[in-house]
Amino acid sequence: MKKILPALLLICGSIATAQAQLLPGFEVGVKGGLNFSKLKSDGKYFNSDTKAGYQAGLYGRVGVLGFHIQPEVYLTGKNTTVKAENGESTDVKFTTVDVPVLLGKRFGLGPIGARIQTGPIFSIKVDDKQDKVIDQLNPNNYKKSGTAWAFGVGADISSLRVDVRYEMGLNKVNNESQANPKINMWSIGLGYRLFSIL
Repeated sequence: MKKILPALLLICGSIATAQAQLLPGFEVGVKGGLNFSKLKSDGKYFNSDTKAGYQAGLYGRVGVLGFHIQPEVYLTGKNTTVKAENGESTDVKFTTVDVPVLLGKRFGLGPIGARIQTGPIFSIKVDDKQDKVIDQLNPNNYKKSGTAWAFGVGADISSLRVDVRYEMGLNKVNNESQANPKINMWSIGLGYRLFSIL
């Protein structure tokens, strides 16, 4: 009897945790992190060096059956140094409001789990700065919005959220450039769940 009771308690706890994963859940939290951006061009119009930036904002998550949709909104600073073929270089900085809408799958039960996610990111430019005009990059021709696609992995540890993502730019950031410059970016983020509803 002494051995049966702990086993029954363990089984009941496992069933309760599994049922919690099957039911719809909702959570909201804050997040922030570092990013590392680079401008990529078609051909050899210019090269760019990766520089660090930031992001900070909010996220939500709606999940059922181990799958979830995670919309987010955050302010992002994207920085890079661009070097043209003629040797000129300039620092380029973008400030954007980014809105990812990610589809994800969670592995694990209870407060600890791993995630994979992918989905589009819609960006609205609120500011841009460039030291000087160089070939193929005129700051007067930057677009006001853009789209990227994200691929990422993450972990949930109680109320903490850790994410690593790669964002691939889908459209060029400059209207006139033949180089078709696109922003690609790595990011690492840390989030905290403020509240949740199972």
